[in-house]
Amino acid sequence: MKTVEIYTDGACSGNPGPGGWGVVLLYEGKKKELSGFEADTTNQRMELRAVIEGLAALKEPCKVKLYSDSAYVINAFRQSWIRNWERRSWMNSRNQPVKNQDLWQQLLPLTKTHDITWVKVKGHSDNVWNNRSDQLAVQAIKDNT
Repeated sequence: MKTVEIYTDGACSGNPGPGGWGVVLLYEGKKKELSGFEADTTNQRMELRAVIEGLAALKEPCKVKLYSDSAYVINAFRQSWIRNWERRSWMNSRNQPVKNQDLWQQLLPLTKTHDITWVKVKGHSDNVWNNRSDQLAVQAIKDNT
């Protein structure tokens, strides 16, 4: 299996409001950048969209180290929230429907295709690739508003 690093970030101007997502993929010294925009969304949706788009860009099953500054995304996997949501028919611990269920359900099959290590990074700090994914997300908003 190829080993790939993926850095993801989402941004929103207002919450809800116009949003952008950014992804940096790194493989054997090569870099690929992706970004996108949605006119009316939330920050959490953009964080999820970035992860979905990053994993969907892989053309074959890979060993992935996925970096995100979103505790929402990282904890869903590292703390087994997602398994609990599935077991409870997409209801959260307060017996309310899981927010962004449509995106979680898009993401789930992608996580089963790849061997993923989920890494939480501190946002807006000294991680060059996390900062770059944030720049891509913010630029996507600027370019479309």
